[in-house]
Amino acid sequence: MKITAVEAWPVTMRYLTPYTIAYETVSETTNVFLRIETNGGIRGFGCAAPDRMVTGETAATVMKCLTEEVPEMLVGQDPLRLAWHIHRLVPALSVHPSAMAAVDMALYDVLGKIANLPVWQILGGYRKAIKTSVTVGIMPVRESVETARDWIRQGFLCLKVKGGIDIGKDIERVIRIREAVGKGIKLRFDANQGYTVKEALTFVRETRRAALELLEQPTPSMKPDLLGRITTRVPIPVMADESLMSLRDAFRLARQQLVDMVNIKLMKVGGILEALQIDAVARSANLEVMIGCMDEAGYAIAAGLHFALSRSNVAYADLDGHLGLENDPTHNAVIIRKGILYPQERPGLGFDIP
Repeated sequence: MKITAVEAWPVTMRYLTPYTIAYETVSETTNVFLRIETNGGIRGFGCAAPDRMVTGETAATVMKCLTEEVPEMLVGQDPLRLAWHIHRLVPALSVHPSAMAAVDMALYDVLGKIANLPVWQILGGYRKAIKTSVTVGIMPVRESVETARDWIRQGFLCLKVKGGIDIGKDIERVIRIREAVGKGIKLRFDANQGYTVKEALTFVRETRRAALELLEQPTPSMKPDLLGRITTRVPIPVMADESLMSLRDAFRLARQQLVDMVNIKLMKVGGILEALQIDAVARSANLEVMIGCMDEAGYAIAAGLHFALSRSNVAYADLDGHLGLENDPTHNAVIIRKGILYPQERPGLGFDIP
């Protein structure tokens, strides 16, 4: 079997309700979808969700990669040589991780369809479903509480509260949300690099009664040593997100024991194949793993879900980037029931993009 064509196209999708994090307000996102055709009649699909602030990419730079660099490297080649293709693409796509992730997804999708198995089973098949958190963005306290209640009414059991701009308001929001949702709901907090070490320590101390499950990326990503200064001094797990962009980052975080957990996002690290290597480093260091997401369409969420289902030490999922997106052609790529994510029961990544 040979690859006969590679096609990419962008889709801009608006959020029904824009949300705010420490460094931006997000009202829309542009994902770039990818289709790989083969002479065996099998098609593989991928999705890139570029983010200038995190991955350094835009939809335009991703489109350039996927329409100029990738076809030249893939057309005429065997789609099953996945690791070889990814290795050959590194020089061209090393600074375009979401573009690499799209190619990686499409090749895994082809592999699963040829094998007539879902990707999560090919990768290990550890679990069949996983609970996901949903996001409460930065907003006034009253709105935060109402948003949290609304998610709980929809059946979600875990909330990720965003902050990092005003520590006083963050503390109040977390405490009020806990009071509103009760003890049975898991609460996580993500400062998105917005705190100093002193502020992070104060925040943890002042929100102790809220029983937070974890603290995500409280300090700037370019200073990972600051995470270590927090990790050793607080009673809740500290997780790296923006500080983890590559396998080398994972090794440094693990070797220096800077965190308790890492957040692996396919868009940051370049896809499933690289995520497997990072997960292995985390497992060797006894670090728990969350599989997270960017502002992603349902298809990219499906790829993250397949990875999460396959590995035993992926203890957490934050795969809600597709919720509330208008005009997402892949919104049915995953199934959500009462806050639990399930894959579609079809080979590959389980969904063909129209």
